[in-house]
Amino acid sequence: MTDLLILLLFPALMAYAATSDLISMTISNRVSLLLAAGFLVVALALGMPAGAFAWHVATGAFVLLVTFGMFAAGWIGGGDAKLAAATALWMGSEAVVQYLAWSSVFGGVLTLLLLQYRAHPMPRMALGVPWLVHLHQPRTGIPYGIALAAGGLTAYPGSPLWTLASLH
Repeated sequence: MTDLLILLLFPALMAYAATSDLISMTISNRVSLLLAAGFLVVALALGMPAGAFAWHVATGAFVLLVTFGMFAAGWIGGGDAKLAAATALWMGSEAVVQYLAWSSVFGGVLTLLLLQYRAHPMPRMALGVPWLVHLHQPRTGIPYGIALAAGGLTAYPGSPLWTLASLH
């Protein structure tokens, strides 16, 4: 059962967050809460040492503090801030830099793709798809949850939880 949680829970929630952000430009608080609760369940099921658990919690708290400041400055959305922190909880201090680096790379690619998409008129067949029309508008912003999810999924196999699970 723990293996199933490790293999499916985190990836499924990240995919949901990315899809939700793409379609609605929002990431539900439930996703971040489920990620945090899922981390707790998996860490306990794997018997994560208390010190390692504390570092994971500290990493998530630090990322939440930084991303909350970014949200307050208007640089990112609140859902992005919470998703980044909940993902950092899973990554821990050992994999958080890799996660953030991958998220930055994917965010840059996503931004360039959206700028290109917005630079051209929409195809007629896409005009009937409300989320594509909304995404095409320059004032819409960037659904950065896509980049955060892609970064998380890329870094996940290098995370301590993944390693701990492989030892069981």
